[in-house]
Amino acid sequence: MTFAYYDWIAHHAEVRGGRIAQIDLATQRRFTYAQMDERVARLAQHLSGLGVGRGERVAVLAANSTDTLETQFACFRLGAIFTPLNIRLTVHELAFIVSDAAPAVLVHDDDFADMAADLGRRCGVAHRLGYGAAYEQAIAEAARLARPARCAIDEVCTIMYTSGTTGKPKGSQTTHLMNLINAVNLGTGVFISQRSAHLCVLPLFHTGGLNCYVNPVFHAGGCNLVMRAFDPGEALRLIGDAGVGLTHFFGVPSIYQFMAAHAAFAHTDFSRLLIAGVGGAPMPVPLLQAWSARGCTLVQGYGMTETSPAVLVLDAEDAARKAGSAGRPVLHGELRIVDAVGRDVARGDTGELWVRGPNITPGYWRRPEANKSSFTDGWLHTGDAARQDDEGFYYIVDRTRDMYISGGENVYPAEVEDVLYGLAAIAEAAVIAEPDATWGETGLAVVVTRPGHALTEAQVIAHCRERLARFKCPARVVFIDALPRNATGKVHKPTLRAGFAAKDSG
Repeated sequence: MTFAYYDWIAHHAEVRGGRIAQIDLATQRRFTYAQMDERVARLAQHLSGLGVGRGERVAVLAANSTDTLETQFACFRLGAIFTPLNIRLTVHELAFIVSDAAPAVLVHDDDFADMAADLGRRCGVAHRLGYGAAYEQAIAEAARLARPARCAIDEVCTIMYTSGTTGKPKGSQTTHLMNLINAVNLGTGVFISQRSAHLCVLPLFHTGGLNCYVNPVFHAGGCNLVMRAFDPGEALRLIGDAGVGLTHFFGVPSIYQFMAAHAAFAHTDFSRLLIAGVGGAPMPVPLLQAWSARGCTLVQGYGMTETSPAVLVLDAEDAARKAGSAGRPVLHGELRIVDAVGRDVARGDTGELWVRGPNITPGYWRRPEANKSSFTDGWLHTGDAARQDDEGFYYIVDRTRDMYISGGENVYPAEVEDVLYGLAAIAEAAVIAEPDATWGETGLAVVVTRPGHALTEAQVIAHCRERLARFKCPARVVFIDALPRNATGKVHKPTLRAGFAAKDSG
């Protein structure tokens, strides 16, 4: 039996149409579910007129706004695939993604109009639509979409690109079922309901921004307040405002660090905040304690773009005694910890975390080789090393791959190293992570120069900043005579990490 996807916005428009669905904090526009439904229906009709149909991609290059969320649901109504783009990437990086996704339409805001025009020319995108006057005119002049697509619940509805371990990004596919299961998992895990009022500060091109907790709140019929770009002082003001009545907030550790460092943190009233979730990177225990001292217990969790994303949630009542744990499994999902050949390890031992269930991606867009290597009998290999304690709580110990997380963004050294090798003076290069008090981790580039060539740290960093998003650029560069290698000739990064950790501690 094939189950159908049911339109959340259309449902709430019919049942509770007068309730506020979303508020755009930059423009102070607010829309009820009935108004949002009308705008989504008209936008869908406009996109249909541009040739967007079932399975077509619609890319979005924009800072956070309620317009982006309308675009998402208009895509769903057409059976099209919503494809948000990371605004922190360079044109060079985005060109690969846009060419790979091959969208029928590229939607953008004014800040990225020039970049969108450049991408449209490079990648042969047939149509562009700018948020603002053109977008509002398109909605005003279009009729309601007469016949929404009748989509199967297992159809792909979103593609989010994640950095690839080989240096090429991969499009992680999300289905309607994955969105539904994540909404159910988080509804039970962090108490999302019709009464929820959630402040979105993370970028909507990121699964943390879109799915923790924006989409689950829409599923429940609650209200999302959308901040264009994170501002710690404004976030604290909104959390403490009794008239706003926020119940939910989610951020990466650096978000909480910036808020804790703000002068308003000491006198903000957190009592109305039901859930303050954190994920995307390990959370320092001292920072957890600083928030707990202000009467706000942070709820930790673990997930990936490929997993909807919720996999593990640590209940608030366990936060203090299980500090450092990512929690226990969400309702709908299976977990295993396995050794190098895929056998379950004994409880307490460390192995790779594998996950399976209706919350898991069906695979990567146009990447059969990645799909083959990333799954075993339906189990997704997370690439993260984990252990489970005797009470069933999971701990993410380390990463089995070289990826690290800087400010909540995944960084894959292979991509950075590829850029470094574009400098003629570099003979060898390796990138490893080192701890950073603000961003969690930043990159350390270890470089060997060619004989007769001179190179400075500033030159290397400037070269990277021209070609990579800032969060991917190394924060520090060191020069050595030769990289350590193993018996097969591969660079041995554990030796590098141990060596530089020893130097830093000394």
